[in-house]
Order: sequence, then C-alpha cells, then structure tokens
Amino acid sequence: MANATAPAPIDTESPFDAICQPCPQGGEDLWSTRVLQEMMGYPRWNEFEPVIERAKAAAHNQGFNPKILFRVNTEKSGGRPRVDYLITRFAAYLISMNGDPRKPEVAAAQAYFAIRTREAETRPAPTALPDRRALAQMVIDAEDGRALAEAKVAELEPSAAAWDALGQAAGDYSLREAAQILSRDPAIATGQNRLNVTLAELGMVDKTGQPYQKHINHLVRRPRSYDHPRTGEPQLTHQIRITVPGLTYLHQKLGGVKPLRLDEVQR
Repeated sequence: MANATAPAPIDTESPFDAICQPCPQGGEDLWSTRVLQEMMGYPRWNEFEPVIERAKAAAHNQGFNPKILFRVNTEKSGGRPRVDYLITRFAAYLISMNGDPRKPEVAAAQAYFAIRTREAETRPAPTALPDRRALAQMVIDAEDGRALAEAKVAELEPSAAAWDALGQAAGDYSLREAAQILSRDPAIATGQNRLNVTLAELGMVDKTGQPYQKHINHLVRRPRSYDHPRTGEPQLTHQIRITVPGLTYLHQKLGGVKPLRLDEVQR
C-alpha cells in the first residue's frame, strides 16, 4: 500500500505579522499606527486618531505610561510634518479593542492582538536566564499583564452590542438625557446645566443657542409650546436636543474612555 502524501503545512502568518517592525536589539516588535490605520479599515487619519486617544487613555487608567507604549514618530517629507506613533503589541491591542467592532478589519485586529498578547505572556523564558531580581520582575509583569488583558476583554465584551445599538439608534435626546448617557463613562461627570455650558464652550452653539452650521448633524433646535403660568396664553420656545452623532462627538471631546451606550435611557 502506497504511503499517503503528507498534507502541506498551512500558512498561518497574519497580515499583521507582515507590518510589524522587529527591534534590531532583540526587544519588542513595534507597529506604525499609520500602517495599522489602513489595516483596520480607517481611510482617514482624523477618523483613526480618536481611537488612538481612547487607547492611550485606557493605558493611562491601567497604570501604564502612554509615552512608552505610544512613541511619537513624526515624519517630515518637505511639507507639513505627519504625526505617527510606533506602538508596542499591548498598545496595538488597546487600539484594536477601542476600534469600531462593526468593521471586519477591526474584528480581525482584535483577534490577532488578543492571541499574540496572550502568546507573549506565556512564551517560555529564554535559555540564558536573567538574574534573580530581573526574573522575579518578569514573573510579576507577566501576571499583571495577563490580569489586565483578561479584565480588558471582559470589560469590552458588550462593546459590540453597544456599537450596534448606537448605529441603529435614531432620534435625539434632551440635555438631561444626554448628560445621563455621557455620565455613565467614569471619565465624564456632567449634568443638564453643565452640558448646556459645554455646548457653548465647544463652539457648537452661538450666543442665542442656535447650532452653528458645522454642528447641524450634532444638534437640533426643536420648538416647544407651553402655557404662560399667569395668563394661560400659549407660548413658544425652542429646546436644544442632541443627536446620536452629537453624543458620539461629545463623548470624544469630553475624554470618554468606555464605549458609548444608549440602552436604559430614562426618558
């Protein structure tokens, strides 16, 4: 009986492996955020930069130094300098987790960096062992990193559902409702009156409360009638209401660090 031909090995290399920049000194591999932007399906830098900022905020809140994880690498090619970052694997993981999970490219990045981060934590120690103090610190760092990664994954499990709800949501919200939604984020503390002031501070409305043209997708000014308390005559006023894109814009401007959620709004 003839021997069966052994199957050819499967090429499991990811496109994200191909774009990493190995450290010549044998340190940790790095990724360019400009290249990662294209790989994650973001056509423009101004759309991807808020994702990076959320990832930097998440790193800071977890006790890491963003300047180490996100190394500024400004490119100068004769014109205006172009900002880029060389980022570590863990920074790339945080960026992928803060991206829009509705994008298949983001979902692929989340799967890749979650697996690679886990592999890096569980990789056997090299043959040439470091001294006892360095070895003890490596064990502590690995345990801390694994705990942080597992906690981050658990924290972001509902993010896909939250983004789906956000993408399908319609209508607009009063200042009170919008303040409730935004204040669910631990990095944001606001109320109805404070949010009204914020709209003016961010240049979204003029002195009369009328939304500026560039923010007509963020705010709507709806008429509201009421009876005068003394005369009983019908009166007409206007109320500023915030759209779903407006909530997303304010969440970013106010430094939100968790996915924006619209469920359980108390109307």
